[in-house]
Amino acid sequence: MAVTVDIKALLEAGVHFGHKTSRWHPKMAPYIHSKRQDSHIIDLTKTVSALEKALPVITDTVASGKQVLLVGTKRQAQDIVKAAAEKTGQPFVTERWMGGMLTNTTTMVSRIKHLKTLERKMDSGELANRYNKLEVQRFQEEIDDLNKKYGGIKDLDGKPGLVVVTDVIEDQNAVSEAVKLGVPVVGIVDTNADPSRVTYPVPANDDAIKGIQLIVDYIVAAIEEGNATSSKKEGK
Repeated sequence: MAVTVDIKALLEAGVHFGHKTSRWHPKMAPYIHSKRQDSHIIDLTKTVSALEKALPVITDTVASGKQVLLVGTKRQAQDIVKAAAEKTGQPFVTERWMGGMLTNTTTMVSRIKHLKTLERKMDSGELANRYNKLEVQRFQEEIDDLNKKYGGIKDLDGKPGLVVVTDVIEDQNAVSEAVKLGVPVVGIVDTNADPSRVTYPVPANDDAIKGIQLIVDYIVAAIEEGNATSSKKEGK
């Protein structure tokens, strides 16, 4: 059953509020409903259509056994995206996008392998047995730092099937790397962004916490539907 998008909920969450007209991107013209004072108003019927197009893709990606990488490094989106990823078991990036996270696999695999090795040695007590307290503390600090940078993609199995970005300007590097690898991108695009950069642009306010939460909730529902379908396939 496809995820149902409620236009009234989008309105109540402020998803329709765009940026000032002076900051608009001309390619967003088809998604703009009107102007209110000096700001653009997003056409929510276009937002609904965009979500109705993108959400089944998310579901199908997960149902096929591929991962969806959730990206939201802007302050307003960090906690929302991390919670969504942890709830659905998907990889995520909520701290700074480290260059090459998708394109420089050699370096990423090496850093994550190092992180997992340190964690294993810390958990087993090997480090505590071999080093003094200060040295162990330094190892823990290194683990914490590596987890902050790469913890969300520790279990990313190769190239993701899809990348979801909550702000295509803030996380343009994630978009660029996905495009370079031919990975489809679902991205929230506000009135100041270029929608042509992403495969599935979702016109929406990318600053309002309630709006981000609502759209991410829809994405979570789509992922969970994909997980359920995948589980049924495995149960056959």
